[in-house]
Amino acid sequence: MLNILVLFYSKIYPMRQTTWSHMQCFRRYSGHRCFYLNTAVYKIPRFLRRIHFDLVIFETTFMCTRWTRSVFTQNAERISEVADWDAIRVALPQDEFISSDLLCNFINQMRIDGVFSVSPPSEWPAIYDGVDRSRVRFQQVLTGYLDDRTLDHLRRIAKPDRPRPIDIGYRTAGRPYPSFGRHGCLKQDIAEIFEEKAPARGLNVDISTSRKDTLTGDRWFKFLLDCKYTIGVESGTSIHDRDGTLFLRSTAYTKLHPEARYAEVEAACFPGIDGKFRLFALGPRHLEACATRTCQVLTEGEYNGILKPGIHYVELKKDFSNIDPVLDTIASGNGKKEMVERAYEEIASSGRYSYSAFVNHIVTESMSMRGTKTSQ
Repeated sequence: MLNILVLFYSKIYPMRQTTWSHMQCFRRYSGHRCFYLNTAVYKIPRFLRRIHFDLVIFETTFMCTRWTRSVFTQNAERISEVADWDAIRVALPQDEFISSDLLCNFINQMRIDGVFSVSPPSEWPAIYDGVDRSRVRFQQVLTGYLDDRTLDHLRRIAKPDRPRPIDIGYRTAGRPYPSFGRHGCLKQDIAEIFEEKAPARGLNVDISTSRKDTLTGDRWFKFLLDCKYTIGVESGTSIHDRDGTLFLRSTAYTKLHPEARYAEVEAACFPGIDGKFRLFALGPRHLEACATRTCQVLTEGEYNGILKPGIHYVELKKDFSNIDPVLDTIASGNGKKEMVERAYEEIASSGRYSYSAFVNHIVTESMSMRGTKTSQ
């Protein structure tokens, strides 16, 4: 058995279910001895120094403190001694579009051996321009996975004859930060156009972009089980904010001009930058919709090559030019049953996108770095 140390950061309890599942997956599914340390509360305690760790994982919550640069820097300093341990060290970053300069510095200073990135390999040269990628091994992973326990729970509560009173359901917590680019605006725009046009077709919609209507845990899954269709976009952003200044600049501008639309913020804060970066990815909600047999209407995209238009979801153009035929499809229900069953069988129940598969991949790939590390 391996000794694995997972370093995470949290000042919130209870955590969101998706965050908790992602963090706890190593304890649940690795089969190894896993130790967890919350670096928001503790430095490295003495008893951990007496343990020989085979693998140290800088978990996503730790890596995402880059949103507040001073917190990330202080956090890294608190555990700096880990750089000298005789262990494989890997990082699980997300939100790689922001403060990637700190990310590169951390990888170098902590002598990270492997990075499990959610961004497309095409963007690694821009994000990790300060990292020797011949030394550090990079692997692409998803932003989230399906928990085996969740799937078991859904099998118990998702009865075949369960009524689905909502034709189209959707939740997103407000308009994203302007520094997410035009792609980020799609989350709000898709909600607005379906709220405007769907009721005229006699469709019952339950769509909200208000934070107060956010659904978590079991409430979210029960909501999906009440929906025939849900709408969505790829996760990600079309802007690379290398040192975090675009986020700070645009946030300050919107505080002074709360009614400003995206075009105004773009012109004032980051003209000519949007669209030169493509960090788009499949999100956990896409997998959860497959697991609840809720048919998805998604804007055109790659979805990590996992979800395919016309096979697993109904495709909506990013400019919404085909909104009318899409609404006709929803109103008729044509092909819905076949599509959701295919998505369930090929995605949700396949096992390829489960946390147990994710953990096995991380541990296996990480420990294979031992030979490379020894030869360097």
